[in-house]
Amino acid sequence: MNTAQMGELVKKYLTYSGIVRSGVFCSVNDAVAVAQGAYTQYARLTLNERQEVINAIKEELMPMVNVIAKMTVEETGMGNVEDKIEKLLLAIRKTPGVEDLITEVKTGDSGMTLYELSSYGVICAVHPCTNPCATLISNTIGMLAAGNAVVHVPHPRTIKVSQFVTEMINVAIRDTCGIDNLVVTLGDTSMAVTRELMTHPDISMVVTTGGNGVLREALTSGKKVIGAGPGNPTAIVDETADLTKAARDIVQGASFDNNIMCISEKSIVVVSKTADEFIDELKKNKVYYVNNEEEMLKLTSATVTQDMGVNKAFEGKSANEILKVAGISCNEDIRLIVVDTIKHHPFATLEMLMPVVPLIRAADFDEALDTAFEIEQGFRHTATIHSQSIERLNRAAKKMQTSIFVKNGSSLAGIGYNGEGDTSFTIATTTGEGSTTARHFARRRRCTLMDAFSIR
Repeated sequence: MNTAQMGELVKKYLTYSGIVRSGVFCSVNDAVAVAQGAYTQYARLTLNERQEVINAIKEELMPMVNVIAKMTVEETGMGNVEDKIEKLLLAIRKTPGVEDLITEVKTGDSGMTLYELSSYGVICAVHPCTNPCATLISNTIGMLAAGNAVVHVPHPRTIKVSQFVTEMINVAIRDTCGIDNLVVTLGDTSMAVTRELMTHPDISMVVTTGGNGVLREALTSGKKVIGAGPGNPTAIVDETADLTKAARDIVQGASFDNNIMCISEKSIVVVSKTADEFIDELKKNKVYYVNNEEEMLKLTSATVTQDMGVNKAFEGKSANEILKVAGISCNEDIRLIVVDTIKHHPFATLEMLMPVVPLIRAADFDEALDTAFEIEQGFRHTATIHSQSIERLNRAAKKMQTSIFVKNGSSLAGIGYNGEGDTSFTIATTTGEGSTTARHFARRRRCTLMDAFSIR
């Protein structure tokens, strides 16, 4: 697509700016009311018609992924365009639709009991600034597949691009089935507005992907809640691992979109006897390795605040930008900064959301597993391991108990990127659903028929 064609596509959606048909509303009551009306119409559609709507949304979005990615980086100042394109394509291509709505049947001498998944109604979906559009698209597909309407609440840093994507989705839906405002969003996303939406009597479910503050609000809303909590993913590398592959996989995950993904490796725990060889492999993958106190202090001073928090100005920035501001000279193109340090360093205990990752040495596998467990802090979000020992792979999976656990691969495989399985950008750790898809946005209903349909 050339620049002129892209410009025409952008104009197509901006034509509706400020008009009710755009799906953007200033009032919570107005947004919910129109979504409720659209839901009533949508409920009359068949499953095949729902899938047609989803397919149309995908077709509408696909030509615009480059534009959306660029707008997202410009508005948020986080990540990079190339990786955001990959996230958008992943959300569009691998988020399941109505095929995810599994039916269960039990039959016996007394008849048949059927379990099916039905819609909730209007869902309030709150999104993060890290993966704003990929999350919005993936959740929209799953929520519409389950038969719901959606009111999206974008992060304050992503309002413009989120409204733009919502407009595209509305165009696709309207052109396919004639229903307006099945997916809407708000012009203001302050906490007060978000709280008003969550507690609105016509909202049936609240789905949050992002910070702890909004999750706490959701949990007090009195509604069905699906909530993604914090994470601090760690990677274990033992002496049996394929070190070349482990280094390549970890750098791919930890550097992807400048490490703002909630599943990306935020620390590495390596068995000491293989550490030096592993570090050599890391350096082959555009890693800047820090093992001296002076450079470690420079990086710490730049990226960690005096009250031991993350300096948010560096979230989603590139490794080269961080090195430059920290006063560290580097003339090479760097993807990831790896700092040799201890498990108590802020780089290990904080979710940094930047391509700065600590490497912690452990005497043996047992110590490595205990260290990884401590660093993950019981969030039960994501962990990875590189080992050729089946016993160790299984033991680590049981101990870590994370919602996503990847063995001998990049963390990205945990959401289907170059790996098997469906894609999800809402990893519901707090409420326990894990990787959410259409079936999680639906009610499980039971229907029993007496003395019939048992043919055994």
